[in-house]
Amino acid sequence: MINAFPSMKATLPRVFLPVPADRWPRRAIQLFTGLSLFGIGMAMQVRAAFGLDPWNVLHEGLAKRTGLSFGTVLVIVGLLVIALWIPLRQRLGIGTIANAVWVGIAADLTLWVVPPSELLAIRIPEIVFGVAGVGFAGALYIGAGLGSGPRDGLMMGLHERGFGSIRLMRTLIELSVLAIGWLLGGTVGIATVLFALAIGPLVQLFLPWVAIEGLRSSVPAGPNDAPEGS
Repeated sequence: MINAFPSMKATLPRVFLPVPADRWPRRAIQLFTGLSLFGIGMAMQVRAAFGLDPWNVLHEGLAKRTGLSFGTVLVIVGLLVIALWIPLRQRLGIGTIANAVWVGIAADLTLWVVPPSELLAIRIPEIVFGVAGVGFAGALYIGAGLGSGPRDGLMMGLHERGFGSIRLMRTLIELSVLAIGWLLGGTVGIATVLFALAIGPLVQLFLPWVAIEGLRSSVPAGPNDAPEGS
């Protein structure tokens, strides 16, 4: 998501926010629905083979080099990134751990069910669903307000420790993982650019529909605010 830069400091909620107890069931359901759709959308991007967002270029490259499944790499990288939160003094939420673990499982399950295809009639709908689905999924998990994803927390932690602006941190992190992933054999293509341009507006479009009342002040407010690639 090279161009999907957040425009304000409180991009994602990092702590549990005061919400009436009767909202917790919806928050949990919304969180896991969003993360499941996130994993499915990522898998569709892999199957379409038109290119991936920067973090998933890295994940795919590592999967090719290590022989591990795409989803397994997602989980390992997510947990390693969370470990980097410790010196940055970031606070975890249930959604942070769930993001690190469940998205990879959902992606692997989808890749197991959906076979690769060379047909454009199949691959084009896959990439459309992959990008749009991740946009809607991002809005769902942000709107649940149960914690930011591991990679977004890393960006915010670096910013809050004085390493640079949010925009700069996001640019440097995502360009770095994109370059490393490409060198490892990850897929870079037209969908990499499509994802970068579309994901922010898509999340902003869907977010008002799904943000739980009482959490609106903690979710992105600008058209360029968006979640990470996983």
